[in-house]
Amino acid sequence: MSGRSISGNLRRRRTIHKPILTKDMLSLRPMVDKDLEMVQRIEHLSFSNPWPRSSFQGEIDNHSISEPLVIIYTPEDRIIGYIMVWTFKGEAQISNIAVDPQYRRLGVGEYALRRILHRQRQTGIRRVFLEVRPSNIGAVKLYEKLGFRIIGKRLKYYKTPVEDALIMLKMIPESKSREE
Repeated sequence: MSGRSISGNLRRRRTIHKPILTKDMLSLRPMVDKDLEMVQRIEHLSFSNPWPRSSFQGEIDNHSISEPLVIIYTPEDRIIGYIMVWTFKGEAQISNIAVDPQYRRLGVGEYALRRILHRQRQTGIRRVFLEVRPSNIGAVKLYEKLGFRIIGKRLKYYKTPVEDALIMLKMIPESKSREE
């Protein structure tokens, strides 16, 4: 067997055996104090300049604008990610989202974002913003798939390494009533 066919088989095998978690395997719930150890673990595995525990505690305590949620893999009742949404004056911002590395590229982030966008639409929010590193190509592609578009940059926004942030926006159309 030639080396070419072996590498072809390996490439195909990776694609074939990549499961996608279905929405019945996932849920979102409000983040609570007892979740912080797992959330911090995921944060440190995900970012070169992780948020301190006190920042997550502040999100839990600041219900007026912040909605910190954990993503649960329901078959094991396990926290596999989190998403934070700030809502203020009719707009929303995805302030932070991360998925445990073992569960990445399985549809978890997309599930959480779709749920958040659906909620925002139901509550009348029409503009959702987020920032992302341009080097995080997978995240940028996911955001674009969900209808976000790049509207600007924040220069030298990220540290360790220093990098600009892309500012992305999704406009959410108004819900049509059932009578229409």
